[in-house]
Amino acid sequence: MAAAPVISLSSPVSGLAGTTVTLTGSGFTGVTAVTFGSAPAASYSVVSATRITAVAPAGSGTVQITVTTTGGTSNGIAFTYTAPTPVINDVEPDEGPTAGGNTVTLTGTAFSGASQVRFGTTTAPFTVVSATQLTTTGPAGAAGTVTITVVTPGGTSNGMAYSYVPAPTLAAASPDQGPLAGGNTVTLTGSGLDHTTQVRFGTTAAAFTVLTSTQLTATVPAAAAGEVPVTVVTPGGTTSGDVYYHYLPLPVVSALTPSAGPATGGNTVTVTGSGFLAATAVRFDSTPAASITVVSDTRIDANAPAGAAGTVAVTVTTPGGTSNAAPYTRLTQPALTAATPDQGPATGGNTVTLTGSGLTATTQVRYGTTPAAFTVVSDTLLTTTAPPGPAGALAITVSTPAGTSMSVPYTLVPPPAL
Repeated sequence: MAAAPVISLSSPVSGLAGTTVTLTGSGFTGVTAVTFGSAPAASYSVVSATRITAVAPAGSGTVQITVTTTGGTSNGIAFTYTAPTPVINDVEPDEGPTAGGNTVTLTGTAFSGASQVRFGTTTAPFTVVSATQLTTTGPAGAAGTVTITVVTPGGTSNGMAYSYVPAPTLAAASPDQGPLAGGNTVTLTGSGLDHTTQVRFGTTAAAFTVLTSTQLTATVPAAAAGEVPVTVVTPGGTTSGDVYYHYLPLPVVSALTPSAGPATGGNTVTVTGSGFLAATAVRFDSTPAASITVVSDTRIDANAPAGAAGTVAVTVTTPGGTSNAAPYTRLTQPALTAATPDQGPATGGNTVTLTGSGLTATTQVRYGTTPAAFTVVSDTLLTTTAPPGPAGALAITVSTPAGTSMSVPYTLVPPPAL
């Protein structure tokens, strides 16, 4: 009968599961099993009667390696399982506030048995979720980048970068007002903005572009009329919310006084309506008023610009948009060419026909300084009822929003004497 095998040497004497161990001895003929403690080797190869290579199965602690042949089972020789060195593959998030307190998830391998997680030289509380994941709470730290490492019985892991981000501040939004529909671009200035992850107008997130650590641009979302705080969110925290943006309704024009004026411009037109406080322009068609005075939210006084005779659209523009249009008529100065008849009784009451041009918008007819009743027939003709007055020559004039005409003569004739 064959003698039982004998193991005289193993190499290495320790290692991880999967380590190839070389056994040296005698009687390695007819091998039926190689075991590490009670577990069979993951695989083995009989090289010769004096040498076997075997792959360590999963295990822990110190176990005895034995070889079994048809002649029996060998003596045991010690093999000690060592823990694997942990490896960090990913850190999420890889930045956070200098105040700490945020949750950071590490993924990798061999986290079982972790005894410590370090942010630089500072230890942090942690929870091992599995051999491939753990969560940790970021400790406080100075702004800058540190290395995160994990310590286990198998050693210290590789380091992964983690950045401490200072809390952001927001100083201003420009412009700080705009239309309800949004869509306009606002520039935000402050500090610590280069790590921005979100910009909010009220509770609504906005698209943004980071320009520098002190400036970014945001596209304003739509909202109802009113004031909302603008906030910036970074891994370092959220700004205080003391910068505001004002949503403005469209201005509305309800009336123009007067609604007509000289084509030469220069007269004051009072625009009434609503939403005027932030007005930036009053336009007559595409021509801006020479000047505007915002009197209140419901009134603007505009200096009408010169332009061709005819009707133009008057609009008001604010950061909330451009209003509806109200018609305004530019008029040429009225002119009179004749009064027919050019004389009448001092008692008045007779009808006088006036011819000329620019008469459509007539507001007054005067005989000297005395106003008279009139009817506009066309732009070149009107009829008037002569008022009574002392006998003698006087001048007839016509007034419109464009001015007062040159006069034509008219004579009041006394009744005949007996």
